[in-house]
Amino acid sequence: MVTSTTAVTSTTGGGVVTSSTTGGGTSPALELQYAVKEARASTNNVSFKLRIKNTGTESLELSDLKIRYWFTVDGFTSPLQSECDFSEVTCAGVTRTFSDTSGMYADHYLELGFTAAAGSIDPGDTGAHTELRIFTAAYNNLMQANDYSFDAAMTDWTPSPRVTVYHDGMLAWGTEP
Repeated sequence: MVTSTTAVTSTTGGGVVTSSTTGGGTSPALELQYAVKEARASTNNVSFKLRIKNTGTESLELSDLKIRYWFTVDGFTSPLQSECDFSEVTCAGVTRTFSDTSGMYADHYLELGFTAAAGSIDPGDTGAHTELRIFTAAYNNLMQANDYSFDAAMTDWTPSPRVTVYHDGMLAWGTEP
């Protein structure tokens, strides 16, 4: 892991940020794994699973991490809602917040965070397996085929650079839209 004060990035195929240093702070080595649960192009429940793999040599405190799933609301104005269907850190240990953004493949993102009680992930382990749904209050059909983070082919755990992870507010994994 890089520890100097020079800005450095290490990338894997596709330009995915896996660790970086700015001003003496180092982001951890990690990988976000994704699996789609609802693979239809249009659905009233965008449904997926996420987990984090610690590829580094030090434990990762989950409370230091935020995950962003990027998507579009396709013009619907009904309020967005999310549901945590399962989390190995308990759904009470997972925070969920929607935010607006601008872009062709994402006009919103769902940001997941973890409480201090969520714990940590040891080196080489995966953790924070969480299953989520995004829907509108009116259960409008959302076109997930045009969503940045969606991939219908990822039906089993797969590293996904289109779901981003932040460590203490700095991008640690993935590529924003």
